[in-house]
Amino acid sequence: MPEAEDIAEQIAGLLDGIVRRQRRASREEFGERVTHGQFRVLRTLDGAGAALRLSELAARLGIVPRSATSVVDDLESAGLVARTPDPSDRRATLVDLTPAGRKILSTLREKRRAVMAEELSRLTPEEQQTLAHLLTRLATD
Repeated sequence: MPEAEDIAEQIAGLLDGIVRRQRRASREEFGERVTHGQFRVLRTLDGAGAALRLSELAARLGIVPRSATSVVDDLESAGLVARTPDPSDRRATLVDLTPAGRKILSTLREKRRAVMAEELSRLTPEEQQTLAHLLTRLATD
């Protein structure tokens, strides 16, 4: 029977491989237009349901504000997010998705879903449910 460390390493490698395939498929669709980090920002802004201050965006992403600023700069240059002054604090800036940002996020999600559906098609519906259940347990904080 394999050691627990061996199984942990095997599972980590398998999960990494799946994530790499998803990222590669997204890059094939959009070239280098949207990086994984930028996708995370777009997804976080979308999930917030409202514009966020840069500091709040950084906190939700678990990164330092300077890093969030750099990613937002690139996304703003690409027309995917827009900055606006915070009406409640003149020193703060809000960031939100543009219509182009929402569209590319939707397309990226569809592509990611399609790639995962193709991978999951090798499993029975019951195996898919079991996998989703186990991953949910692991992902729960």
